[in-house]
Amino acid sequence: MIRIVIAEDQEMLLGVIGSLLNLEEDIEVIGQARNGKEAINLVNRLKPDVCIMDIEMPIMNGLEAADALRSTECKVIILTTFAKKGYFEHAVKANVRGYLLKDSPGEELASSIRSIMDGNQIYSTELMDLDTSDNERETEELELLLDKPIINKIPTQSNHSIKTFRNYFSAIMEKMKLPAG
Repeated sequence: MIRIVIAEDQEMLLGVIGSLLNLEEDIEVIGQARNGKEAINLVNRLKPDVCIMDIEMPIMNGLEAADALRSTECKVIILTTFAKKGYFEHAVKANVRGYLLKDSPGEELASSIRSIMDGNQIYSTELMDLDTSDNERETEELELLLDKPIINKIPTQSNHSIKTFRNYFSAIMEKMKLPAG
């Protein structure tokens, strides 16, 4: 059973996400928070496998909470409605395992959770604020640095797109100013 904590400041959305995930046979929502600080407290107390967080919340936002949870075993998934410059880079640095759009179908969230539990990282292409480049060596080094498989997820598709990995993650390497080799 995959144990989940959800942090979302919009109460109706918090309830809907929780209800949808509880319909899955292998997922159980064990806690709900309305801000990042509450989420950190729940994660530390309940020790879930995954914490799903809204990015924009009062008191402490999802990225700040993800930073605070970086040293825990809990895998963080950030949900948002739109991309803001710098958020994607911050999410990668905070070791966020998933950076997804809220308007994706519910079954995609459950599928993404399972994939993340298998060791993957999933990022919606619409949320990546990157300049693209085509440097295979930098991509390989980023994957070694992260030491995890990465999935570039397009929310409107049910399959994973492999085609653009090289471009996106080369740009991440450049933005993080990591050496090319």
